[in-house]
Amino acid sequence: MLLSHGGEPSPTGGPVARWSVEQVLALAPDDASRKAGTRLGAAGPWTDTGCDGAGAVWGLCRGSGSTPYRTVVDTTGPAYSCSCPSRKFPCKHALGLLLLRASDDAAFRPGEPADWAAAWIEGRRGRAAGKGGPAPGGDAARGPADAAARKRAERRAERVTGGAQELEQRLADLLRGGLAATDRAGYGLWEETAARMVDAQAPGLAARVRELGAITGSGPGWPVRLLEECGLLHLLDTAWLGRERLPDPLAATVRTRVGLPTSAGGAPVRDHWLVLAQYDTPDGKIVARRIWLYGRESGRTALLLSFGAAGRSPAQALPVGATIDAELTPYPGGGQLRAELGEQFGATAPAGPPPGIAAAAAPAVYGNALREDPWLDAWPVTLRDVIPIPAKDGWQVADAHADTALPIAPAALSRPGLWKLVALSGGGPVTVFGEIGHRGFDPFAAWEPVETEEGGRSAVGSVVQLV
Repeated sequence: MLLSHGGEPSPTGGPVARWSVEQVLALAPDDASRKAGTRLGAAGPWTDTGCDGAGAVWGLCRGSGSTPYRTVVDTTGPAYSCSCPSRKFPCKHALGLLLLRASDDAAFRPGEPADWAAAWIEGRRGRAAGKGGPAPGGDAARGPADAAARKRAERRAERVTGGAQELEQRLADLLRGGLAATDRAGYGLWEETAARMVDAQAPGLAARVRELGAITGSGPGWPVRLLEECGLLHLLDTAWLGRERLPDPLAATVRTRVGLPTSAGGAPVRDHWLVLAQYDTPDGKIVARRIWLYGRESGRTALLLSFGAAGRSPAQALPVGATIDAELTPYPGGGQLRAELGEQFGATAPAGPPPGIAAAAAPAVYGNALREDPWLDAWPVTLRDVIPIPAKDGWQVADAHADTALPIAPAALSRPGLWKLVALSGGGPVTVFGEIGHRGFDPFAAWEPVETEEGGRSAVGSVVQLV
């Protein structure tokens, strides 16, 4: 069975930079694949390994059967093909092949692909060359479908409006009875309300209601936090009910926050996009993958969001620390952070960190973003010259040149990435990418400091994932 996701190959045919071991491991869909791939990252199980100048690598991996697995990777996508029965993207054989390539370049013979690899590579590049043709049926076929879609959207909007009105009544009853009594009602009160929002086809409202149910058990001061979250939920309700009077960007943000599906539709932005971080988080029965990018020329930060069904990782993956020449199409909304990856024009190449800001400036960046999206929990920033230091109630990142510091978010305190950051810093300044929000700074990636000739430290080394 062939495994592949839809990244487009590079049409340039130019030289392609090899990925580092850290970048390869960041592509693994889970810890089990990462460990299994590492065991296959040596030359022992591999034969007939080769590579070409356009980013393809291939090889035969000896397995338990009599026939070796045929594995080929196009690193410009990236995309993967393997004859093994795994349903993971990439499988352990693709990871092992890339790890071998990262650590032992001499193991790969440059030249034309083997016949079995060439068929897949040519097919991919042929599909990319033919991409963009007219859709079957043309405009005449789209007309009735568009009309039906509009009617479905109108019916769903009516159901969401009914749910928002019911939620407003429940919030009013809650405040009338007093917040202090909500801890005696238990979680059932919130789960029932959330179920009603699901029935109203407003999953965004349902998720925020479920978060209210966890606040009563969050420790001292919970009534204040509950009131704050109820206020934000009331603001979202009233924004939906009065969405016709909102500016278009804010109205689009409200539709996204209540849970209505949207499509990328902005003007495509072509840039050299640096892959800042990639990590997976559980989202109910599915897995959500977030890939953060930074445009070298535009200065924009973008988020690629993809999902995998239960038991399967999302297909989209990019090497952290590399730069891709590609088009991104933004989604509508106030901040326009989320985008869709479009055509890629060149091969991936390693790069240093993006320009950062001082720690003292980060809260103002988050505050400005809140004007576009009042329900925003955090905003991406890159901090330069910060040092992780212990604090009374956890950890902070302190500015190396000023008497300011930001608390590290509680979610990061239990992750091993915090200790990676501390070890990487060694008491010296580093450049760190993450999110700043009302809970503090959550680090996602950092760059290894390199000693300069003047005896200083410059963050131009390879990137280290912290999530």
